[in-house]
Amino acid sequence: MAVYTEVSNDDLERLVAEYDIGQVRSIKGIAEGVENSNYLLQTESGTFILTIYEKRVKPEELPFFLGLMDHLAAAGIPCPTPIHGQDGEALRELSGKPAAIVSFLDGVWPKGRTPAHCADLGEAVARMHMAGADFTMRRENGLRMTAWRPLFESCRAGAEQVMPGLESAIAEELDHLEQAWPKHLPEGVIHADLFPDNVFFLGGKLSGIIDFYFACNDCFAYEIAICLNAWCFEPDHQFNVTKAKNLLSAYRRVRPFSDTELTALPLLARGAAMRFLLTRLYDWLNRVDGALVRPKDPLEYLTKLKFHQGVTGPSAYGLD
Repeated sequence: MAVYTEVSNDDLERLVAEYDIGQVRSIKGIAEGVENSNYLLQTESGTFILTIYEKRVKPEELPFFLGLMDHLAAAGIPCPTPIHGQDGEALRELSGKPAAIVSFLDGVWPKGRTPAHCADLGEAVARMHMAGADFTMRRENGLRMTAWRPLFESCRAGAEQVMPGLESAIAEELDHLEQAWPKHLPEGVIHADLFPDNVFFLGGKLSGIIDFYFACNDCFAYEIAICLNAWCFEPDHQFNVTKAKNLLSAYRRVRPFSDTELTALPLLARGAAMRFLLTRLYDWLNRVDGALVRPKDPLEYLTKLKFHQGVTGPSAYGLD
């Protein structure tokens, strides 16, 4: 369970009093997520999500995240809307840490992903990319390619404990990615963490996208590469080309890919696999004592990386 910070009743009641949402009825920790402390909050006026921002989130970047959710929600993208307090501000402080309350979205995340889920995702991501075009704030990707080497060095000494040969496998791949990483691809605001537990479905249709706390400015095709890794592999780690084709085809119907983006997609998919391999490796080796959170297996993303290393073109992802 992703709860790092426990909240006292007195502190919670003081926080909620700063809003026009009535008194607290209940609060419960939310299991999903690994970055922040999340609670399901029920008050007299409804259900909300309370987030306390932890380790990797920089307080000075929170106005970007909250402003982006406001912007996307106003453009019709199904995402949480920050609740503004009586003073007009959305960002607060709780238990000595930054905090915010956002609207609750109905739906559940798909534990068994189907090609139809992937098609809905592709369309929604394209709409989100286009809706963010006139968002004026900017945030650099703190986990872009140039950050991977320092992240690796911070946990390099423990790599062999996870799997013999992992250190050299990562080092060699980083050498390749740093040399070949594409430049000047179309870019804008991306979510950058579109895993299935951040996408809700209701009645078989996509009902919400949540957890924008990795959102940043980066190339659109990199977002698609993240989605290929997160949505298109089966539990046995086999790649499902039908899911990939549905995701990419639906995206391209809303926002067409350039030839340059298509050519770069296999390399971007390798990079996306490396990014999550490294952050999972770091979390695996730096577990927080007492935190109710289960670190995710980094080796899952080594398997995905090896698949993408064997891809020679976009046809492997179901495209001509």
